[in-house]
Amino acid sequence: MPIDLTKIRAIDVHVHAEVSCHDPEDPVMGQFFDAASAYFKAPRERPKMPEIVELYREERPKMPEIVELYREAQIAFCLFTVDCESHIGAKRVSNFEIAEFAAKHDDICIPFASIDPHKGKMGAREARDLVENCGVKGFKFHHIMQGCNPGDQVGYPIYEIINHYKLPAIFHTGHSGMGTGMRGGGGVRLKYGQPMLVDDVAVDFPDMKIILAHPSWPWVDESLSMALHKTNVYIDLSGWSPKYFAPQIIQYANTQLRKKMLFGSDFPLIHPDKWLDAARGVGFREEVLPGIMKDNAARLLGLV
Repeated sequence: MPIDLTKIRAIDVHVHAEVSCHDPEDPVMGQFFDAASAYFKAPRERPKMPEIVELYREERPKMPEIVELYREAQIAFCLFTVDCESHIGAKRVSNFEIAEFAAKHDDICIPFASIDPHKGKMGAREARDLVENCGVKGFKFHHIMQGCNPGDQVGYPIYEIINHYKLPAIFHTGHSGMGTGMRGGGGVRLKYGQPMLVDDVAVDFPDMKIILAHPSWPWVDESLSMALHKTNVYIDLSGWSPKYFAPQIIQYANTQLRKKMLFGSDFPLIHPDKWLDAARGVGFREEVLPGIMKDNAARLLGLV
């Protein structure tokens, strides 16, 4: 890949492409995005006149706007959608659109794909095509939104492809802003975000580089245990401002897991610069921060 590590200051491994550049936003997915934005208090409003600011809402950032922001910030990033078509019934952003876009901006953008585990062998065919012909460098799963246990055999055909190519896969863990505040949680079950449910996957697919996304609250210690125990398990620290991290995250990031912690923002819900600014004041050792910000991800993604 042509990413010049000397020209970037960080690698954000967790960036969402929420809307297509060509198709209108799916209204079902839009409800979940709105709920997540409210939960994260993410800005969605156009600051015109203060007294009527609630009447205006900015569009969710499209991929050209995302790449412009990250290029200006000198941050490389992994870009993906979330395929939850089977469980939620929301049309996904095309993996092929993301891959095509990333290929035009491969100095800064790293394409990941998301395939609903329920798609089984057909999903595995898509995964192989994306890797072999479209330059996809990793995968994203969100089993809470996809409505299944990460260790369920239904996803194994797709995992086999990822394992074969020794690629990384991001697994959502912990609480989810998606569905928070919606009636019945939007029909999604938080139990599928328990990190230990991914342990079988780590055992059965040892060449898959598993990234447990987010600090995994309320199961923080499970993620730390898995990353300590399994050579192929890493943790991305996205979705939370570092100022809210549990103390043991800072402790292990500074010591035994210093080479396994990765910077992720969860953009557009959290701005990458806000995350990085907060990270400098929470107790990460000075010699540890470069690894979290860039070096650990560069090794994991095969950029060095």
